[in-house]
Amino acid sequence: MKVLMVDVDGVLVHGRPSDGLHYCTDLERDLGLRRDLIEQEFFRTPHWGDIVTGRDDLEPRLASVLAKIAPGLSAATLIDYWFENDSGLDRTLLTDLAALRATGIPMFLATNQEHRRAAYLMDNLGLSSYFDGIFYSAMLGYQKPASEFFRLATERVGIEPSEIAFIDDYPANIEAARQFGWKAMHWAPGSRLEDALATFSL
Repeated sequence: MKVLMVDVDGVLVHGRPSDGLHYCTDLERDLGLRRDLIEQEFFRTPHWGDIVTGRDDLEPRLASVLAKIAPGLSAATLIDYWFENDSGLDRTLLTDLAALRATGIPMFLATNQEHRRAAYLMDNLGLSSYFDGIFYSAMLGYQKPASEFFRLATERVGIEPSEIAFIDDYPANIEAARQFGWKAMHWAPGSRLEDALATFSL
């Protein structure tokens, strides 16, 4: 292993900082917007696919949807609420990753994100202090588990696929990474970095 790639949601980030629950848990109480409605009208439509692969911008597209389903709610308010309530960091994993990075292993985030949240993760949450960079879907133009995501990330680090290790919580992403040649481990609740490292060394 010459480089470690780490997924974000479900690995490093787990919902609300206060309790780990989904950021939409109190969405209707706090902003008057039903979770099922925003999921149906925004996240489960081609709108989100275009945004998360960099073909459309988050705020104006979200604003157009909210104008129909929640006219009194601004896109900026919802985005702020989303990012702030979907930022619970796994501090134990971050500590373990920092110790590994101190040995000279470069580390990158490898995640499906649109531009705004990718910047929030690196700048506002301070993940730029723990990682050498981020590869994300809106930057690359492809989402995991598309093979193009792994190909482009591999090209940018400039090493062989077999020299890249990867942890992710989504089985399809793990399978796609392995098919491309990365050493990949499925991250589940209770997983430990030391276990992943032992797997990668086999």
